[in-house]
Parts: sequence; structure tokens; C-alpha cells
Amino acid sequence: MMQLGFVTAILPDESFQSVLKTASDLGYDCVEVMCWPVGKATRRYAGITHIDVNDLSDSRASEINSMVASYGVSISGLGYYPNPLTADVEESTQAVEHLRKVIDAAAILGIGRVNSFVGRDPVKSVDDNWPRFLQVWKPLVDHAESQGVKIGIENCPMLFTADEWPGGKNLAHSPAIWRRMFDSIPSDHFGLNYDPSHLVFQQMDYLKPMRDFAERIFHVHAKDVRVDRHLLDEVGILGYPNSYHTPKLPGLGDVDWGKFFSTLGDAGYRGPVCVEVEDRIYEKTLDLRKLALKQSYDFLRHFIPKL
Repeated sequence: MMQLGFVTAILPDESFQSVLKTASDLGYDCVEVMCWPVGKATRRYAGITHIDVNDLSDSRASEINSMVASYGVSISGLGYYPNPLTADVEESTQAVEHLRKVIDAAAILGIGRVNSFVGRDPVKSVDDNWPRFLQVWKPLVDHAESQGVKIGIENCPMLFTADEWPGGKNLAHSPAIWRRMFDSIPSDHFGLNYDPSHLVFQQMDYLKPMRDFAERIFHVHAKDVRVDRHLLDEVGILGYPNSYHTPKLPGLGDVDWGKFFSTLGDAGYRGPVCVEVEDRIYEKTLDLRKLALKQSYDFLRHFIPKL
């Protein structure tokens, strides 16, 4: 059966133990743990470190696994979402080096799953980004495969602000590009962290890819989105996505979750489905963030029964 979890980024100031306690208290099965380099970041939900992967020792890994077991909550995967293909060489180098550490940490912890972005230089076309994609990602996937770790690429285009315009900061936003990615790097350790909301605001079918890429879906994010047609009619599809769409909790947007889960299950998926809270209504206080997790849990348990 599928497992219901949440992405720990919604609890940025809580300790890892506190995150596990919240998950356990609410009844969640698992958590996707954020593993950014220690420090702050300007982007929302970035720069969050619930497990520090730098020099992760076997003894520290044992402590983490013991803590996880004591709360009865598993780790669905380690999450780190930078832009490895940025034109800033220093930033790219740091992102790739840290991503390798996250992969190593997943192997040491016995998790076997890392979630990330492919990245992109937003001012270049897909074709012009492709040589760099191959240069960066072939060695990363080879390394992950050697460690027994699967990499799930989230399908968010990362195209919301002026510095991400016009192409966004993540190549992997459409089925056409996924096919090209997997043809170029055919490893069975390279796949998707599938989020239907990103297809919804791009005016795309979010059900068909679950059938077409069934073997490539390693992890799933449960996030909803509301597309406001009256705003889209004002700015058009070439406008900034944030000017016509709003991330919402599951059940409060345009995703039909009954169809979503029936299609996902029929496609053979039996892995984790993690709530990704980005609904601004629930961001101001810790109590509201926990309320968002409870509300999402109550809604999604209709589709993912607790064993």
C-alpha cells in the first residue's frame, strides 16, 4: 500500500526529533527530510536542514535510524532542491557536491531515495542546456546507482519570478523532456518525484503521465493548486505563473484526488505520497503549519488508508 507523509520544509525551525513527533502525533507514516547545507536561503522552503549530511558518520546514522524507529515514522527520502545547472559556476559546483553528499547519506541511512531538481540556465533553450545536463547528471546518476540510491526529479518548472524568466530553473517540467532525459540517461535509478499541481497550472493532463511513466515514478508530492481563470485571461499563459495560480492544500484546488489516486494505484505505484504545504494561508505560525498538516492528513486518509 501507499504511505502518507509530508515534506519537512513546512516545519523549518523545528528539530528533526520534533518533526518526527509531529508526524507521529498526527498519524503520518513517513516524512521527506530536507537536507540543505546548513545556513539560510532567500527562496521559500529552501535552506532547511533537518538532517546535516556533512560527514554523516555511521554512529550518527544509527542514532537517526533509532530515533525514526522510536516514533514509528519512516523516512520516505532525503530532499535537496538546488539548481545544479545554474550559470554561476560556484553555485553549481556547491550544489553538485552537496547533492553527492545527500546521495551518500541516503545510502548510509539505508533509505535509498533522494529527491531534487535537474536545474536549468533559464536564459538558454532546452537544446542549449542539454550538453551541460549530460555533463552534470550522468556522473551523478552513476554515483547514485553505485550507492543503490534512486533519484526522483520533481517536475516543477521553477518559473515564478523575474530571475527565473523565461525558461525556469528546472528542465524537467514536461513529459516530452522526461522522455528525452530518460533516453539520454536510461538508468533505472533516475526517475520522477511526481507532483500533479505543476502540470495543472501548465494547463496539462496530470493523469496520463502516471500511466506513461509508471516505472519512473519513485516518489510523489501531494500538493494542490487553484488556477484562477479570470486572472489567466488577463495575463495569458506567457505571464508569470504566480499571477494566475495559487498553491493550496490537497482538496482546496483543481486536482481531482479520487481520479489521481485511482490512476496512480492502477499504474502500480505503492510508494510514499508526501504532502507539500505551500499554502500561504497556513504559513504565519507554527500552529497554522501543523493545522495544515492535520487538515491534509484528514483529507488524504480517505485515499490512503492507514495500515
